[in-house]
Amino acid sequence: MASERDVRARLQLAGQEHLLRFWAELAPGPRAALLAELEPLDPAALREHCRQAAAACARPPGPDPGLAARLRPLPPERVGSASRSDPETRRRWEEEGLRQIALNKVAVLLLAGGQGTRLGVDYPKGMYRVGLPSRKTLYQLQAERIRRVQQLASQRHGARCTVPWYIMTSEFTLGPTAAFFREHGFFQLDPASVVLFEQRMLPAVSFEGRAILERKDKVAMAPDGNGGLYRALADHRVLEDMEVRGVEFVHVYCVDNILVRLADPVFLGFCVLRGADCGAKVVEKAQPEEPVGVVCQVDGVPQVVEYSEVSPETAGLRAPDGGLLYNAGNICNHFFTRGFLQMVTRELEPLLPLHVAVKKVPYVDDQGALVKPQTPNGIKMEKFVFDVFPFARNFVAFEVPREEEFSPLKNGEPADRDCPSTARRALLSQHYRWALRAGARFLDAQGARLPERPCLPQDEDPPAICEISPLVSYAGEGLEVYLRGRELQSPFILDEARARELLPQEP
Repeated sequence: MASERDVRARLQLAGQEHLLRFWAELAPGPRAALLAELEPLDPAALREHCRQAAAACARPPGPDPGLAARLRPLPPERVGSASRSDPETRRRWEEEGLRQIALNKVAVLLLAGGQGTRLGVDYPKGMYRVGLPSRKTLYQLQAERIRRVQQLASQRHGARCTVPWYIMTSEFTLGPTAAFFREHGFFQLDPASVVLFEQRMLPAVSFEGRAILERKDKVAMAPDGNGGLYRALADHRVLEDMEVRGVEFVHVYCVDNILVRLADPVFLGFCVLRGADCGAKVVEKAQPEEPVGVVCQVDGVPQVVEYSEVSPETAGLRAPDGGLLYNAGNICNHFFTRGFLQMVTRELEPLLPLHVAVKKVPYVDDQGALVKPQTPNGIKMEKFVFDVFPFARNFVAFEVPREEEFSPLKNGEPADRDCPSTARRALLSQHYRWALRAGARFLDAQGARLPERPCLPQDEDPPAICEISPLVSYAGEGLEVYLRGRELQSPFILDEARARELLPQEP
């Protein structure tokens, strides 16, 4: 470990010597911890990081006045649709996706570096339960979807296959996530196919360009955004691991979408058959002011434009069919070839822009007292996973129905959107629709038939509670054999054991 003298000299070069201002007050243990945290920080990189943070924060907020003239929707030939395509085309996409999975060429990569702070919990979001009858966590739902899609591909092609699950964590989420998976036996996945790795951390910076001390012996650090993926892939040789396993295609997604379809064969097949090196799932924006980024073109190049960067007038523009002109909402659900990711990590990562997040960062004042600010006081610099889109040789977008594939979990109760109750409602409504389509009917506690309402407003609970395990059905397929003609009493859980009970008996 470097000495205090060496670290102090490096901090002087970075203009951040104040990080050692409580050195004389620290005991040997905290001194060693602080040196261990400061030693890896390159002086030039730290100086530039703090300078960039202060400069970026000083720029006036709001939409770029010149952006509207440079903006265009994605051309139709770059966009596919899960709902507007004919059944034969969808079948062809799905078949290609299942074929690639059966060949062991597909991996999924989870972005799980963030904490559940906005949810009001101090553990990783993936460990959260939204209140389903089964009490399953987000991690369990996702693990079971991997198991089911492996099973579908194996059955279709008669070959055992594995979809490796790479999980990018942070300093905050690595330990709890690893312990959680061990505690639950990796949800019956092969532990060797579940690979956890950690993204880098960057110091939080004051508006004056000074790194913030969280405690006398600790710098306030934050993950470098989901775009930190690309450095982390290189740091931990993840792409080399994929190459050894034969992985060619990677599905990248965010942890908080309760409806996410991992290694979705339809999306994979669409991207592979189009020869794409980079792709994004999108949903139609609900209204112009919805706070989601838009996948579009700027100066003829595909990228995501954040909602805060677009003026209300531009966001409200209409297409000839009456829909929003810029309607392709980004949902952090992406396809990459391994070759494209290798190119990004080797050559392009330094070119990715930095984004400013202004946050309330606890700190110690000059007297060493802990301060929990009531208003934002610090800057966290992030990169975004989608900032690689402009580098794609062949970028495509794939539109999916919101009610089937997107319900994010970001806020705690009693928020009116993107919270546990809305996520739970989205999943249970989906499963209720699947059961109706499979031919089931629902009864209340007294045995009276409940009304059938397959089309529900997003803010309304389904008439019956029905939860279907991902181990029984990945996307609503195959349920007729269990449910056709059956009258089910709410609440109803269709897990593997119940499915076996409902199988028709052979004479």
